Amino acid sequence: MKIAVCIKQVPASSDGNMDPVRGVLIRNGRKQVMNIYDATALETALRLKEGRTGTVDVFTMGPETAKQVLVDAYALGADEGYLISDKKFSGADSLATSFTLAQALKVKGPYDIILCGRQTTDGDTGQVGASLAAWLEIPYLGHVNKLEEASYESISVWQILGKERALTNVKFPCVLAVERDIFTPRMPALRLKLSTAKKPVITLSLKDMPVQNEQLYGLKGSPTRVKKIYTIEYPKAKQLFQSDPAASADKMIAALNEWGLANG
Repeated sequence: MKIAVCIKQVPASSDGNMDPVRGVLIRNGRKQVMNIYDATALETALRLKEGRTGTVDVFTMGPETAKQVLVDAYALGADEGYLISDKKFSGADSLATSFTLAQALKVKGPYDIILCGRQTTDGDTGQVGASLAAWLEIPYLGHVNKLEEASYESISVWQILGKERALTNVKFPCVLAVERDIFTPRMPALRLKLSTAKKPVITLSLKDMPVQNEQLYGLKGSPTRVKKIYTIEYPKAKQLFQSDPAASADKMIAALNEWGLANG
């Protein structure tokens, strides 16, 4: 069984700045971690591999610093890591991102199962998995929250579909987008962490892709345009007014006015 997992390095906190001109998130100088939804996808892949003959390859798209998320995946049990990196890939929306990932998967595939998280914490679109399957022209199952049975030819999974659940069997190859609660991600094993610390990460750039038309990648290949960026202003926490219930109306009104001036 040959499994690929698409993971992403995201800011550790959600309070980030946006580039007002390009409409993209500014990542430089911020701590980066593996997207939690993708961590569960990686855990799903590793569990599918256990007890079977197979491999788990991880792919991430980003700058040179994104290598760390692949090194982290090695420490969890991934076999090979591929960094998809090129300046021409920068500024990609979900469409251009899924196209780029699809090209990289074609280079190193074919794969039986391609796993990804439901969404990323920095984008929250939840569109990449389905778009990836469309580019690869293979079946897609989203909102997967439980594995039922897997063979070397197909897999049966439970999906959350609104208020209903569905047990679906799909033949390979396929793309699965998993929910965060499908599994609890494991902690890195010290033995693996030490043995894979210097394991190389393979970089794939535009020249390695089957399709090398620059117009299909990065900002040029992204039809999404951000028209306006603004900061949400949250209301101040409510303050409780307390007074002496035995006080006269005049004193209570005076106290309320004083409290109002003090609490804006």
